[in-house]
Amino acid sequence: MAVAGGGAIGLAVAWRAAQRGLRVAVLERDALGGGASAVAAGMLAPITEASPVERPMLDLGLAAAAAYPAFVEELREASGTDPGYLACGSLLVARDRDEADALERELEMRRGLGLEVHRLRASEARRREPALAPTIRLGLEIPPDHAVDPRRLTAALAEACRRAGVELRVGFEVRSVELDGGRVSGIRSAGGEVVGADQVVIAAGAWSGLLGGLPDGAMLAVRPVKGQILRLHDPAGPGLLNRVLRMAGGYIVPRGDGRYVLGATMEERGFDTTVTAGAAFELLRDAVELVPGIDELVLDELSAGLRPATADNLPAIGPGAVPGLHWATGHYRNGILLTPITAELVAAVLTGGERSELAPVVAPGRLTGVAVGV
Repeated sequence: MAVAGGGAIGLAVAWRAAQRGLRVAVLERDALGGGASAVAAGMLAPITEASPVERPMLDLGLAAAAAYPAFVEELREASGTDPGYLACGSLLVARDRDEADALERELEMRRGLGLEVHRLRASEARRREPALAPTIRLGLEIPPDHAVDPRRLTAALAEACRRAGVELRVGFEVRSVELDGGRVSGIRSAGGEVVGADQVVIAAGAWSGLLGGLPDGAMLAVRPVKGQILRLHDPAGPGLLNRVLRMAGGYIVPRGDGRYVLGATMEERGFDTTVTAGAAFELLRDAVELVPGIDELVLDELSAGLRPATADNLPAIGPGAVPGLHWATGHYRNGILLTPITAELVAAVLTGGERSELAPVVAPGRLTGVAVGV
């Protein structure tokens, strides 16, 4: 089988498939983990982002978050490297009365969904995170929401794939899916090379909707959503923040070693990945208002990535409309969170295993209107 895309999703799918005895090749246009995975913040926060109108996404995210500790421990053993998992919890904070009122509503909504969340007075929030500005009005603590370093995660996944016998090819720009007799037979590169495969998994992120070779109605519409993000470090080491900090318009994610990620914009600008001074200013302005010490950190990187989004903002995971075709894309803002569960869902189909009860929620057929191939 062949996997188009070597980000966290594609690598995890390949690793799980190889563990189940399949011969697997991963085909990546750039560096492994160099796309959206390289610029992701790595928040594992289904409770923080919970919405009653997106219950399927909440259920999927909770299942993925529950799977993460065992997943990263297995990955650590399989790769011999640290995947960068941090059980840190999240803290939502309000800067003024309006934001505090909004947090009160968020609190009641999450409690109504049966989720773990604790209301903190401003003084309690500052005891937990002393770097917070004295002007904050309210906080919500969410202990089960954690974080992972996506760059370490993809490095560990790539090594686990190598040790499992997966062929990893970079510089292979997938152009189209090859068909023979109405079913998948391989993948063709932009240079014309064909890699034969009786099963193909499309995990190409925002580029998944650009592949050729498929009949009308079998393609998925996946659009890119641009996000700009900052990376900083504290020369004094860790300790400025210990939890993921969420605020109106952004977040700060600690790595546990003095590095921090500050993000992120949401921009509908097609495949544009330019970085702008305006985005950096807005991100820093909001962060410094809540954590004044941020302005003493060293700025390491400003980068932009493309989130892959579908029409309903749920991922497409599972068999496509053509026999032998499988999708693992459209994860939008939750690709890192959903990596373990996506790999399990796809691997189960590839090897004829038991289908998860979550499979219908993310079935690609809901987006194409075409029956799934066999």
